[in-house]
Amino acid sequence: MYDIIIIGAGPAGLTAAIYAQRAGKRCLIIEKGAFGGQISLSPKLENYPGFTAISGTEFSDRLVEQALGLGAEVELDEVTAISQKDGVKTVTTLMGEFKAKAIIIAAGAKHRRLGLEREEELTGMGVSYCAVCDGAFFKGLTVAVVGGGSSALQDAIMLSDGCEKVYLIYRSTLRGEKQLVDTLRKRENVEFIAGGVVTELKGEFELEAITVKTAEGEREIPLQGLFAAVGYEPDNAPFASLIKLDGGGYAEAGENCLTQTEGVYVAGDCRSKAIRQVTTAVADGAVAALAACGYIDSL
Repeated sequence: MYDIIIIGAGPAGLTAAIYAQRAGKRCLIIEKGAFGGQISLSPKLENYPGFTAISGTEFSDRLVEQALGLGAEVELDEVTAISQKDGVKTVTTLMGEFKAKAIIIAAGAKHRRLGLEREEELTGMGVSYCAVCDGAFFKGLTVAVVGGGSSALQDAIMLSDGCEKVYLIYRSTLRGEKQLVDTLRKRENVEFIAGGVVTELKGEFELEAITVKTAEGEREIPLQGLFAAVGYEPDNAPFASLIKLDGGGYAEAGENCLTQTEGVYVAGDCRSKAIRQVTTAVADGAVAALAACGYIDSL
């Protein structure tokens, strides 16, 4: 019987483990993939307070080292369901079952991929899913943003401030805010490619060009960066029976990160929220852990 089981070893989950262990609680972290979450893919993190620059991998490693050093336990496994009976939460995984008094779901949300060949291979080598994280590395270079929503428009605006050329590629119509569209149309270094679909990534060791298919045919565009802004995919399906999800599949919770189920909390990018950054993830982790500790102490 653990005090707290934390699902996910990204910044939110690891921060939750640090706070919970420091409060004297016994924690188990269950992670199905790599430690660190999405930030571990970023070559450099420059917008986290206290660090002028640090690689995503080093940042993640430090969080893991701190959590484990405080006594948190880890299982590399995939959670398939959560249930509860008489206040005891049972976490079912592919390899077994674990029980706890409280649960913190920090499963994260992955950027939706474009589904292109070599996309994973070139991630971090020209392909990115976070303009805020990686945009500064492409100053003076040519990049493209894929997507027609407000996030894509905001990325394109930010990138156009420092990049020589920005292509905005979208399938049909621009779905983002009109003000963002108007701002972009005034930028001389931004080119709109309506009805465009990226079909190929080119480059031996790093991205060098993309192929875009439109109604007029195919076009090869030499560039150094491609930013995909086509949405997120939260990984909350295994928890749907215990927590309430919004229309996008994100977990609904209050400011204390408590879901509709007593003793079950949610933290990080899998939570319904306006901003998804490392800073907001670690903040959620701290809030959820302290709330869970308070819940356990009240039992």
